Amino acid sequence: MERVAKKDTQDVREWFTSPRLYGSILVVILLLSAVLRYGLLDVPLERDEGEYAYAGQLILNGFLPYQDLYAMKLPGIYAVYAGILSVFGQTQTGVHLALLLINSSTILMLFLLGRRLFGPVTGLMAAACFSVLSVSQSVQGVFANAEHFVILPAVSGMVLLLKAVDENRSGLVFWSGLLFGIGFIIKQHGMFFIAFGAVYLLIAEMKMRPFIWRHFLLRFCLLVLGAALPYAITCLLFIFAGIFHKFWFWTVKYAFEYSSEMPLENAWGAFKINAADIVRSAPFIWIIAGIGLTSIVWDRYARERWIFVVCLLVFSLLAICPGFYFRPHYFLLTLPAVGLLAGMGIMGLHHALLNGHVKALKFIVPVLAVVICAGSIWQEREFLFKMSPAQASRSTYGLNPFPESIELGRFIRENTQENDRIAVFGSEPQLFFYSGRRSATGHIYMYPLMEGHEFALEMQSEMIREIKENRPEILIFVKVPTSWLVRADSHRRVFEWFQGYQAANYSLAGVAELSGLEGVYRWGPDVNWPPRTDLWVALFKRKEQPEAGKDRF
Repeated sequence: MERVAKKDTQDVREWFTSPRLYGSILVVILLLSAVLRYGLLDVPLERDEGEYAYAGQLILNGFLPYQDLYAMKLPGIYAVYAGILSVFGQTQTGVHLALLLINSSTILMLFLLGRRLFGPVTGLMAAACFSVLSVSQSVQGVFANAEHFVILPAVSGMVLLLKAVDENRSGLVFWSGLLFGIGFIIKQHGMFFIAFGAVYLLIAEMKMRPFIWRHFLLRFCLLVLGAALPYAITCLLFIFAGIFHKFWFWTVKYAFEYSSEMPLENAWGAFKINAADIVRSAPFIWIIAGIGLTSIVWDRYARERWIFVVCLLVFSLLAICPGFYFRPHYFLLTLPAVGLLAGMGIMGLHHALLNGHVKALKFIVPVLAVVICAGSIWQEREFLFKMSPAQASRSTYGLNPFPESIELGRFIRENTQENDRIAVFGSEPQLFFYSGRRSATGHIYMYPLMEGHEFALEMQSEMIREIKENRPEILIFVKVPTSWLVRADSHRRVFEWFQGYQAANYSLAGVAELSGLEGVYRWGPDVNWPPRTDLWVALFKRKEQPEAGKDRF
């Protein structure tokens, strides 16, 4: 590997006369990445961010996930958010500032990975392309989804794995596996990077002569041990807490049901639509990445390590496949591989010019690299530089109550006590975060209750029971289809119960009508009923009951 890296450095000597120069370029890339994100640091939280932030609040207040919050995500992302909130403050700005730093760290690690594979040119191009792609609206990149936090330990694990193979340091294999395991505990999709590490380790060992099974098995066991350790510790934590059965139900049993909900015949359509949007958002980068993929045929330097990048591409694509939902932010998991391919494309073009003795054109390739990245940023200029945070939220997610949740959370906070509970009939967990109030039920998403699996009706009954027991001070009803995803076969018990329970125990306190850029808020005596818009969020405050501690209905 050292020989390849030295040769590549010699080839690009006319670009980079010293590590200090390409280090300076890397700093420019990191600063540019920060500039691209800076204007949208205050963008309102979307649903997943709201879930993670609320879970982080619970952890900081001494509560565990799956005890007061039911969701199928593994708890690593909740622990990450707890750390973010404790360091950067409990605001959406703090969350996105932490994302900026996480993204910058991923850019740095991807540069190190590209440099170790093919040299500094590839590393810089991979870092630059990743920084542009990962902020794109097409992958919802300015929102702090779990995928951002998966790829940082995953790419870091790849750097250590390559170092372990190149320098024959078996101990590093364990730490590489540990990083892959951390990625998995943040989100289940990270399991595919563990699989990538195992496959690449096998291929690398098989290329060695002679191949020694005992040597490979030792390294394989170290990798698996490291990868399994975070999950094993997590399981022990919930066993000792006495809620392992809930952890297992939500992250395994229900997660399996959820992954089976999407009909297979719809999978290709979902992939095609979102993949096309992502390619259209930065076509120049995707073209140069395509050239990089073909360079394994015509560039002898690319062939030195092509198996690593191709394996990474395959497993990255597999990582977005569970459930066949192909949501835009899932594609973040593919971007490190795409960045490396773009770096290989630039490297291959440079080598082609050198081998063709067209040295008079030696500046074309670095200029091309700048044009590719600048052109992709230019295509996203409206979103990145001209939209306000509220406009960016609306442009990305349409008429969902994400901007309105900030004002709704303020109203709830000012009209309740710190220990009061609230209940949200809708999938808007960001309301718990903004208000700083605990949910009266662990069911913070309505989606599982509306699905066709055998647990749905049981979940509705459990939600009703918990709300009656905890007697929330405020009920919130969200009339937004994307907050429910009601299906033809959905059970309707929760709707029927809500109508009677609300009418008997709560009175209307406020309404947010969703229309245009910002919602229209009406409180107390100014509330008009029914609302004037089709999409709205209504708040109901508890009536004074003649018998304390008892609700009607």
